[in-house]
Amino acid sequence: MTIGSGGSSVVVPRNFRLLEELERGEKGIGDGTVSYGMDDGDDLYMRSWTGTIIGPHSSVHEGRIYQLKLFCDKDYPEKPPSVRFHSRINMTCVNHDSGMVEAKKFGMLANWQRQYTMEDILTQLKREMAAPHNRKLVQPPEGSFF
Repeated sequence: MTIGSGGSSVVVPRNFRLLEELERGEKGIGDGTVSYGMDDGDDLYMRSWTGTIIGPHSSVHEGRIYQLKLFCDKDYPEKPPSVRFHSRINMTCVNHDSGMVEAKKFGMLANWQRQYTMEDILTQLKREMAAPHNRKLVQPPEGSFF
């Protein structure tokens, strides 16, 4: 997030940005079908996060709950977090062996901008689940994990 007026701007420090994201994640987002929070409240660097996506209606994902891991390294938000599905899923942008969301196949990570958030990533992944090329793919058994 950048704050400023006129030609000047102030870059919000990493930890302030992550605290804002944590607060938003804890309050609940939008329609409640995506959520996220820290894995370990004692992690002073706020690196390891868990995300949840409830599969979109009118797709093979409907009613399923998908768990993800997001890792915000020291260069976040300048660079995107690594994103990995813990729940097994069949999507064109997810590595079938590791569950990693492959940046080159997922536009938001490939074209990362500093103002993007973990919420944006989860929301976009949910949209991607409902996209024509993913909405009908055969899925692994529910409750299976990478």
